[in-house]
Amino acid sequence: MVKRRRLGERDEAERNKRLIDSIVDYAVYLVDADGTIATWNTGAALFKGYAAEEIVGRHFSIFYTEEDRARDMPARALETARREGRFEAEGWRVRKDGSRFWTHVVIDPVFEDGEVIGFAKITRDVSARKAADKALYESEQRFQRLVQGVRDYAIYMLDPVGNVTNWNSGAEAIKGYRAGEVMGRHFSMFYTPEDRAAGAPAAALARALEEGKFEGEAIRVRKSGEPFWAHVLIDPIRDENGRLLGFAKVTRDITEKRRAQDEIERTREALAQAQKMEAIGRLTGGVAHDFNNLLTVIRSSAEFLQRADLAPRWGKYVEAIASASERAALLTRQLLAFARRQPLRPERFNAVTRMEGLGQIIAASAGSSVQVRQTYEARDLWVSADPGQFDTAIINMVVNARDAMPEGGSILIRVRRAGGVPAVRGHAAVSGDFLAISLTDTGTGMSAQTLAQIFEPFFTTKPVNRGTGLGLSQVYGFAKQSRGEVAVESREGQGSTFTLYLPMTAAGRAAEAASPKPEERVEPMRILLVEDNIEVGQFAAGMLEEMGHAVTRVCDAQAALATLEASAAQFDLVFTDVVMPGTSGLDMARQIRERWPGLGVILTSGYSHVLADSGAHDFLLLSKPYTLDGLLRALGEVGGKLS
Repeated sequence: MVKRRRLGERDEAERNKRLIDSIVDYAVYLVDADGTIATWNTGAALFKGYAAEEIVGRHFSIFYTEEDRARDMPARALETARREGRFEAEGWRVRKDGSRFWTHVVIDPVFEDGEVIGFAKITRDVSARKAADKALYESEQRFQRLVQGVRDYAIYMLDPVGNVTNWNSGAEAIKGYRAGEVMGRHFSMFYTPEDRAAGAPAAALARALEEGKFEGEAIRVRKSGEPFWAHVLIDPIRDENGRLLGFAKVTRDITEKRRAQDEIERTREALAQAQKMEAIGRLTGGVAHDFNNLLTVIRSSAEFLQRADLAPRWGKYVEAIASASERAALLTRQLLAFARRQPLRPERFNAVTRMEGLGQIIAASAGSSVQVRQTYEARDLWVSADPGQFDTAIINMVVNARDAMPEGGSILIRVRRAGGVPAVRGHAAVSGDFLAISLTDTGTGMSAQTLAQIFEPFFTTKPVNRGTGLGLSQVYGFAKQSRGEVAVESREGQGSTFTLYLPMTAAGRAAEAASPKPEERVEPMRILLVEDNIEVGQFAAGMLEEMGHAVTRVCDAQAALATLEASAAQFDLVFTDVVMPGTSGLDMARQIRERWPGLGVILTSGYSHVLADSGAHDFLLLSKPYTLDGLLRALGEVGGKLS
C-alpha cells in the first residue's frame, strides 16, 4: 500500500498552486511583463467567467472597458506598478458575458535578478459594496436636499461643545444668518444676553445628554436683533460605540402661534371679565330695583309728613328720614348706572360747553390742594347722552383722582376727538368718531390687581367712611349704556389716566332743559293702579287717595287689561309699574294706547331695561323712588293732556 504524502511534504511550487486555486473570493493570477496572462485561479474563473484554457496567453486588457482601453489604462497600470512598486485602484471591469462589475485591483511587480519579469494581479469583486456605497451616497444626498429644502425649521448640527457644523436654508430664513456667518461659532449666539448670562445654552446641552433630548420654548434672537419665540429640540448624536459626535438641533419659529395663544387667552380673560361684570350687574340691578320699592314708601312718606303741621321735636326726625332716603336713592341710582339699567334721557349737547359749565363744580370737588387744568382740541365737539349722568361721571372721575392725591397734586383734563376706542380689558378696538375726555392725575397709581377690579361696585381702596366704591361703577355703566367705553392707564407711583369715550354726533342746537314747577293740586282723576309689590301698591294707593284721586288697584297687567275690557270709560289714567310677572307694564301701555287712545298712562320703575334697550320714550316715566313733587308733576302733565 502506497502511503499518501502530507501537504507539507509536497514541493513548494505545488503547495503555492494549491493555495492560490483554493481562493474563490479573489482573482489571483500572474501576467508577463507585457501583460499576457500566465496563470489563472479558481476565484478568477468564478467571477470573470473564463476557464484557464480560454484566457491564459491572452492580454489582461480584455477585462477592461472599451473606454478604459481607449485611455490606455491597462498599460498605465503596469507602468505605475513597475515605477512605484504597487498599483491599487477601483474601477469597472468586464466579464466574459459582457456584464460589468466593480472591482478593487492590486498589481505588484515580480522581480528576478533585479528585473521585472511580470506582475502579480489580485482582483476582488466589490460590486455589492459599490452598490451599497452608491445607495448610501444617494440617500445622504436625498436627505441633504430634504434638509436644505425645509424652510419652516432651522435644522443644523453642533459639535460636542456646541459649535455649529452645518446649516440649512430654514436656519438662514428663520435666524437671518448665512452658513458662512455661523459655521464654527457657538450656538449660544442665538440666545438673549440674559439667557447666556444664566448659562442656558450649556444647561440645554447638559440636559440633552442626561435625558436623551432637550425640548423647550424660549425667546431667541435673529441676526437683525429682533427677538422671536422658538420651539427648540436638541438630540445628542453618537456613533456605534456610544461616543458623542455632536448634537442635532431643530428650531421652529412659533411667534405667530404664541401670539394666537396670547390672543385666545386675552379673549378668554375678557369673556370671563365680561361675564363677571354682567353677573354683578344683574345682581346689583335686582337689589337696586327691590330697594327702590322700599325707598318709594319711605321717601314719599317722609315728604307727606314734612308737609304736615308737626311739632318741631318730630320735624327733625322726619327731616333725617328724608335726607337718608335721598342718599339711599343716590346709591341705587349709581348701582343702576353700573348695571346699565338706569333709564337714560339722552340729549344732544356740546361737550366743551358742558365741561366749561362744570368748571366750578370740578374745582370744588378737586379741593384747594389740587390744581385742575382743562384743554380742548376743538370747540365743536357734540355728543348725544344723558347730560345729568354725563356730569355725574365727570365729577366721579375727578373725585377719584383727588382721593389718589392725599398730599395734593394736579389733574389735567383733555377733551378731544378720537378716531376710535382702543382695545380695552381684552376687548377688540372699535373704530368710529368718538369724543374722548381724559383725566390724568399725579397720584399714587394702581397695581394690576386693583385695575382688574376698579369698576366693580363697592370695590374701593379708600379708608372706611371715605367712599362707597360706586363712583367708578357709575362711570363704567354710563359709558357702556351710552355705547361708549372707559379706559384706564395706571402704574404704581406714576399716577393714572381715565378716558371716557362717547360716540360723537352731528353739531346742532342743544336741548333746553324744562323743569315745570309742580302744582300743589291736580284735578281729581280716576286712576287704575297696577303694582305687583303689595307694600308699594298699598302705599301708592293711599298717597293718591290722600291727594283726592279715586284709585282702583290690581296686581298685574292681565288683571288691568281685564278691568279695562269691562269698564275702560271709568278711568282717566293707568299708573303702572314696568317690571312685573307676565306681561310687562310697557307692553300693556302699548296695548292701552292702541285700544283706548284717550286713556293716559304713567310708567314707573326702579329700573327699566325694557325702556332703556328699546329706546321707547313715548310714555311718561316716573323713576322710583319718586318724590311727591315728581308724582304731582307727572299727574299734572297727564291731566293737562286729558283736559
